[in-house]
Amino acid sequence: MKIILDAGHGYSTPGKRSPDGMREYEFNRAVASLAKEMLEKFQHTAVSFAHSDERDVPLAERAALANKQNANCFVSIHANAYGTGGWNSAGGIETYVYPSKPREALALAQKIQRNLINATGLRDRGVKTADFQVLRETQMTAVLVECGFMTNKEEASLLRTPLYRKRCAQAIVKAIAEQYDLRKTDKIKQYKVQVAFSEKQLAEKLAGTLKNDGFNATIIE
Repeated sequence: MKIILDAGHGYSTPGKRSPDGMREYEFNRAVASLAKEMLEKFQHTAVSFAHSDERDVPLAERAALANKQNANCFVSIHANAYGTGGWNSAGGIETYVYPSKPREALALAQKIQRNLINATGLRDRGVKTADFQVLRETQMTAVLVECGFMTNKEEASLLRTPLYRKRCAQAIVKAIAEQYDLRKTDKIKQYKVQVAFSEKQLAEKLAGTLKNDGFNATIIE
């Protein structure tokens, strides 16, 4: 399962910041990084980024990267904005798919939207359609999610917090896992056996036998 996570924009993208100076990319990349870490705990998943901390990767390049990797899923993560740069009351969460409403993309978007609303308690603005380049030019299931408004003072405060970012990442990951029936990697249980000898030679003999059989064995005096 190849998953591409895309933190929208870049550190220096003009205009992509809250009225009090928080860069949108700061939020986007934090959620993408958390989501990648969580997704890699599932079986048979490979997770890559379409963005870069070094530059604002062009949209066509992001889509081309996902297509080249023959990814199964592309999720672009954003924070929303409204108006001409000042604070306002527009708020909530919305998720986008391409206007043709590809069946699998729409199903994933609905799961992401539901999980984000449940996790954050923000207004449900619904699943919408848009001719965004990363939705149009990607050849796999692709969605774009807006996790709150930078131009809403209350939501901007949330977007800054590690807890809110974690909740958004968890919601996105939960939706992807539901969509593709992903399973967590089983934890390997380990058991230790301790044996005491009065002679070191006997301990070394047993340790050697265990090592030959493929076990880790350590002698402790």
